[in-house]
Amino acid sequence: MSDVMVWSLIIGPLILAMYTYIGYPLILRLLARFERVSDQRSGEHDWPMVSITLAAYNEEGQIRGTIENLLEIDYPTDRREIVVVSDASTDRTDEIVSEYLNRGVKLIRAPERGGKGAAEAAAAPHLRGEVIVNTDASVRIRPDALKPLIETFAHPAVGLASGRDVSVSRLDDDVNLGESGYVGYEMWIRALETRVSGIVGASGCFYAIRAHLHRAPLPASLSRDFASAMITREHGYRSVSVDEAICLVPRAGSLGREYRRKVRTITRGMRTLWYKRRLLDPARFGLFAWMLFSHKVCRWLVPWAGLAAVVGIVAASTTMEWAAWASFGIGLGSVLAGAGWLLKDRPRVPRLFSVPAFLLAGNAAAIHAGMRVLRGGQDAVWEPTRRDAVAAAR
Repeated sequence: MSDVMVWSLIIGPLILAMYTYIGYPLILRLLARFERVSDQRSGEHDWPMVSITLAAYNEEGQIRGTIENLLEIDYPTDRREIVVVSDASTDRTDEIVSEYLNRGVKLIRAPERGGKGAAEAAAAPHLRGEVIVNTDASVRIRPDALKPLIETFAHPAVGLASGRDVSVSRLDDDVNLGESGYVGYEMWIRALETRVSGIVGASGCFYAIRAHLHRAPLPASLSRDFASAMITREHGYRSVSVDEAICLVPRAGSLGREYRRKVRTITRGMRTLWYKRRLLDPARFGLFAWMLFSHKVCRWLVPWAGLAAVVGIVAASTTMEWAAWASFGIGLGSVLAGAGWLLKDRPRVPRLFSVPAFLLAGNAAAIHAGMRVLRGGQDAVWEPTRRDAVAAAR
């Protein structure tokens, strides 16, 4: 292998990774000095009618706590409805939801399982809200979170508002320590994107969207929370992230469970972006196209580039001392990550292995998802990510 090829294999991936995780946010910070979304929120509002929707499949273990949480949210009760969309649940989910019918909670049951997207699409015509709020059974929304989210719609340019995810765990739980840092980084990026041209994807745990945008047709197999930001941009609106709209998201119970979730999420994300690939045209969508490419496509490419960099470093290690030390470091990191991976289905992973294993899982999931997309075929019907109850979280 020639020296030029070796250096290309090393430098190219390094530049891509540095741009994706460091350069992109730095450019956003620079652009944010010149282009901002004005904040027209105030304390006085004619609150719009909102429909809070919750897609559920076999959630008998936590659906009661989720509904109680939604009922406690600070918002005029005559200006909101809570709708649980059961994806043909086979446990006691529907029975438990029915206990709340006299408290303003509605139940819509799909006759057969079709997945989250199909359930949401079936419920859309029955929703009365001017703004649709989407959330999950496994999360908890802070009581003061909804009003800041809805206030953003006072700005006529805003079509979607996404909450701020906060990763939480039990006090004695060290699983997925890397997840908390990653979620925090992602929320920081979204805050910067909000100040420039709007976020490129919403948080599936908690986001609000204008009703006519929510009803835009979308294949049920695709990711609606990701697609919603692109649909919003297609219709000439902005999507924003709202820091005050806090949603507590429990970490997955094991690294293996988190890995499987990431594979599903990235696979659906890739297919969704391909379906909406015209949004990548900078001639039509300007900064948003660049942000979409940088935030999504570049991240999906980094793991593949990383494999190329490893090949280049190993090839260079025979003649360059620094490459030999780098190969040693890669080997040591791989051992730690591999040890953590062997424990991936355990509820707790030792701290020494948890972060390397989380990094390995995230990058491996992107490669795994890319291979699934290239092979084609359809995913299995939606299976919600099972997480520990947030009530036990800090």
